[in-house]
Amino acid sequence: MQIELFLESQAADRNASLNTLEAYSRDLTHFTKWANKPILEISQNTIEQYIQFLFTKELKISTVNRRISALKQFFLFLFNEGIIKNNPCLRIKTAKAPMALPKVLSSSQMERFLDFLNNAKEPSHIRVKAILELLYASGLRVSELIKLPLNCIVKGAAVSQPMILVKGKGNKERLVPLNETCIDALLGYLKVREIFVKSAKGSVFLFASSSKEGCLTRQRVGQLIKETAIEFGLDPATISPHVFRHSFATHLLQGGSDLLTIQKLLGHSDIATTQIYTHVMPLSVYQLVQKHHPIAKKTNKKLEINK
Repeated sequence: MQIELFLESQAADRNASLNTLEAYSRDLTHFTKWANKPILEISQNTIEQYIQFLFTKELKISTVNRRISALKQFFLFLFNEGIIKNNPCLRIKTAKAPMALPKVLSSSQMERFLDFLNNAKEPSHIRVKAILELLYASGLRVSELIKLPLNCIVKGAAVSQPMILVKGKGNKERLVPLNETCIDALLGYLKVREIFVKSAKGSVFLFASSSKEGCLTRQRVGQLIKETAIEFGLDPATISPHVFRHSFATHLLQGGSDLLTIQKLLGHSDIATTQIYTHVMPLSVYQLVQKHHPIAKKTNKKLEINK
């Protein structure tokens, strides 16, 4: 009876669609059958137990939150109408989705993938090789990579090794060092770059193309990476430009780099954004502490690691 009143109110007062009304009906009927008690006896504890029950069914967060929303709307209506004296959903909050860990390739997987185009002869393959090496060596966002100017490489007496000058979010500039493998790949690409310059606009970009912007698009870079993955025999669903960025940061952290350095290299304005990369294996972190902490170096005790 109360559910029917609620649905009538939603249709009349809020002009709810038929799909919305059907969803409310399904969700509220499911709850009342589960609770198996009169609406007047529903407490906050009952609602919380129901939410816990939903999570045992391994439902999507969006599904759980839709049902919570239906309950909150329903009991608010009953409270406003004076049907119930206390709203059991008053302190009920929606569920938070667990933080998604970044997708990465292992260092050995990445090494094999990059080595795949070592003997590339075709200009298109040489260009892809340079893109892959640069993404992994620098952790660039794909939006930063495609906008790199031809003169982005910085070298001279002021720097001990070639770097690239990157203009990131908010037009903030940062310098990112390049390894020798990446430098070799870029030098090889520069020999064939003119093939891809199709306009005056393209002449200013490192990765020129025939697009109206004069440079490769984000979508095209993604396509090139996935096409290369297929040729290599790697599932294209596991690789994207951002996987290179995540792998760059994760492998640096696993190798002993600190978060502040990684933050600067990635161009994060907030260290909290960089902290997602602390998902590395606990054993790796333990080994780093044992290697670098002065007290740990003095002890010969062996500790068991719970994996």
